[in-house]
Amino acid sequence: MAANHHHHALEELNDTQKRVHRILTAAQNPLSAYEVLDKMRAKGAVTPPTVYRSLDKLIEKGLAHRLESLNAYVACKHPHHHEMAAFAICENCGLVTEFSDPNINERLSQWSEDHSFCSKKVTVEIRGLCEACSR
Repeated sequence: MAANHHHHALEELNDTQKRVHRILTAAQNPLSAYEVLDKMRAKGAVTPPTVYRSLDKLIEKGLAHRLESLNAYVACKHPHHHEMAAFAICENCGLVTEFSDPNINERLSQWSEDHSFCSKKVTVEIRGLCEACSR
């Protein structure tokens, strides 16, 4: 059922949003909105607001994430809709690994409850060196 969520969300996208999703999915590293724009311009004119609206829609549908520290976007690698997204970002090669950890999610949820804080979205970014770069 989880994989169906992403498939169903893709069907609801317009052609431009699908193109943006394909670009993010094919990318080896996170892309800025302007890098997405450059890749889209190869097949015709497109404006920055169109790309930003498409990226916002992908995030809303759980198909992409914005990495705040990089001001860049990645396609969601998890085939399910989740409230918390976590990323390990290599500062050397740029590798970004998406992961989920129920312990982190539980702890942050507990903190929010303890402090009467109504969280809407949680993104955890860990920066450092990946296994290959730390050798």
